[in-house]
Amino acid sequence: MLKLTIRSFELPLRHTFTISYDSRDVQETLIVELQHGEHKGYGEATSNPYYGFTIENMTNALESIREKIESTELTSPEEFWAQMQPHLADNPFALCALDLAANDLFGKMHGQPLYKMWGLEAENMPLTDYTIGIDTIDNMVKKLQEMPWPLYKIKLGTKEDVAIIQELRKHTDAVFRVDANCAWSVEETIENSKHLKQLGVEFIEQPMRADDMEGMKAVFERSELPLIADESCITESDVAKCNGHFHGVNIKLTKCGGLTPARRMIAEAKSLGMKVMVGCMTESSVGISAIAQLLPMLDYVDMDGALLLSKDIATGVTINYGQVKFSNVNGTGVTLTA
Repeated sequence: MLKLTIRSFELPLRHTFTISYDSRDVQETLIVELQHGEHKGYGEATSNPYYGFTIENMTNALESIREKIESTELTSPEEFWAQMQPHLADNPFALCALDLAANDLFGKMHGQPLYKMWGLEAENMPLTDYTIGIDTIDNMVKKLQEMPWPLYKIKLGTKEDVAIIQELRKHTDAVFRVDANCAWSVEETIENSKHLKQLGVEFIEQPMRADDMEGMKAVFERSELPLIADESCITESDVAKCNGHFHGVNIKLTKCGGLTPARRMIAEAKSLGMKVMVGCMTESSVGISAIAQLLPMLDYVDMDGALLLSKDIATGVTINYGQVKFSNVNGTGVTLTA
């Protein structure tokens, strides 16, 4: 028998975090705990107004199937996900938190880190970037200087995007990635790609509206930088749709419904010859440590969520100058401290 516990927390951010369509100082998050005997597994999903998921509707979705959750035997995380998904199809964020908890618990029950249970080794793992949110150029420079890092993701979507990168480039030789969060047009993206390439930018993430696949096709043919889908790649069926419009996909565990579908998306993207990235949603170390289990399978990763917090609620993987180190705890490596 499983025991379900649901908690919510407010995660305070180091700085106001601004992207093209959102700004916040605190990130609300939902933590799911699944217990079996002495073992406890933890999962997480943050609230997100853009996608319409709140602490309340995630909690309600899970409470509505509490009896089913607690009476289901955890024979494998994949089988558990398949049994829960029909009941949480309309709330992938809640499904993600439950799936992460099941994966963490399963690893702990079997005395192994999750990545090892998948037959992976902790080698050839990409560095994680560190995100600089939209702000005044002076403040963006200050944030960059405050956190020396080998790889930055720069949030754009302003009237002075190229000028921002030009100024930031004066202060570091680090690799830049830019994320416009749907803010640019076709011509703007193509033109910006020329300038950004000269400024040491590695790729452009989601330059245009998520549904503008026709525009993305035009950009794909003319951009001077690789293009990575984010808002255009939410669920498993989106991977194939992005092929020929983007060079790679950024998979978010909360948006697709957890580690279980994310692993299938990674396999599909690779089979199509696309680059694979996994991103975060300003989670605590609970969600970040789950992402880390996928590292040996990835080309790129954006898992700096816990680094953006002024106070964490858990311990798990640690990150030093972009390098991720696994904890000595099994499962996803998480211990809740709050």
